Amino acid sequence: MTSRIDRRGFLKQSAAFSTLAMSSSGAIVSAEAETAPRPATRGAYKASEQVRVAVIGIRGQGTQHIRWHAAVKNVRVVTICDVDETLFADRIKLAGQKPPKTETDLRCVLDDKDIDVVSIATPNHWHALATIWACQAGKDVYVEKPGSHNIREGRKMVEAAHKYDRIVQHGTQMRASAGLREAFKLLCEKVIGDVYMARAYIYRRRRSIGVYPDEPSPPNGVHYDLWLGPAPVRPFNKNRFHYEWHWYWDYGNGEMGNNGVHVADVAIQGLDKPQTHPVRIHSLGGRFAFDDQGQTPNTQMANFQYADGTILALEIRNLDSNDEGIGSAAVVFYGSRGYLITSGQSFRTVIDGKPGPQGSGGGAHPELINNFHQVVRNRKASELLAPIDSGHYAATLCHLANISYRLGRSLEFDPKAETFPNDPQANALLTREYRRPFVVPDVV
Repeated sequence: MTSRIDRRGFLKQSAAFSTLAMSSSGAIVSAEAETAPRPATRGAYKASEQVRVAVIGIRGQGTQHIRWHAAVKNVRVVTICDVDETLFADRIKLAGQKPPKTETDLRCVLDDKDIDVVSIATPNHWHALATIWACQAGKDVYVEKPGSHNIREGRKMVEAAHKYDRIVQHGTQMRASAGLREAFKLLCEKVIGDVYMARAYIYRRRRSIGVYPDEPSPPNGVHYDLWLGPAPVRPFNKNRFHYEWHWYWDYGNGEMGNNGVHVADVAIQGLDKPQTHPVRIHSLGGRFAFDDQGQTPNTQMANFQYADGTILALEIRNLDSNDEGIGSAAVVFYGSRGYLITSGQSFRTVIDGKPGPQGSGGGAHPELINNFHQVVRNRKASELLAPIDSGHYAATLCHLANISYRLGRSLEFDPKAETFPNDPQANALLTREYRRPFVVPDVV
């Protein structure tokens, strides 16, 4: 069993880590640090008290994190952290009047007692470990979707949030949409009768990433070993770095985990399965038309069935496609009396063959950040709109789809044990081999 890793132990040994010999698999040969005492849990914040935020991962969505947090009253972005130092100059300007500190190693951020909250927008393979370490360090966390890189990591994130009494919000921001929350209320009230099926899809047009050679060293200013973190050592390649990492299994979860998680999350809310896993899964697809280095499918369909027979169909498309007349990201719920269609943050219904209630409401992105900070202040975790507990179930749908796709067959899943009964091949994909010292432990 793996012992919990002490972030301070990392910092004390950081110089030594850079010179440690590495095995042929790229694993750093070292002993893990001893378990540290559980950090004290602080109480509620006063209304006038400033919440100090560090944003970890500042490219792409991380840029938005800086803006979102900086826009909240009595919240200040005090630190930005990224393995690519070339990003700092532009991002510092987004944090407000007082320039934030910069760090390249998130372990230094977590060891800073002047930071209350970490906002994580790293590549997927870092999400779980960064969240768990942050909880152990006594920080509250806003973490991008999908919360985890694999199913086991998601469960460990939930365990860490509860064990250390931390506020952990998952970045599936559609949960904060007023329009969709109204739709979920109507579904709960059985406006379309008994709901037996949902079909969710998302269409995002993308281009081929092409083919690039491996490079002898990373670009200047890039701390590549820290970027790799839990992933195996490989030569630097432009296609496995900024954003394109999404299309490699070592770091990302394909479009299914990248954007499919949003509509998956909408679907499980409307189906009233927010914390329930399916029992049967089948997924197929392929990387069509692209002749490039990407590994993940650009077209993928997955069917899930729950223990009570409810069906969920989930589909992603990256090539030229129609939007089916209801938008590029939609979920259709089918009931005994009609159907309800969500498109973006709006919805409409057809009941007994006639138009029924409809509605819309925006503000999902800022509202989820505002909700997070309200709960950070009042410490009432039950008021989170997108807690990591529910985020784990949405992310798991995407992981299950990818496991079925990679194995090329249907799967049976035990929702309580979160394992595949009598299926060692599938169970091997519930987790990954971690590169020391970047290990998600068995006991958080």
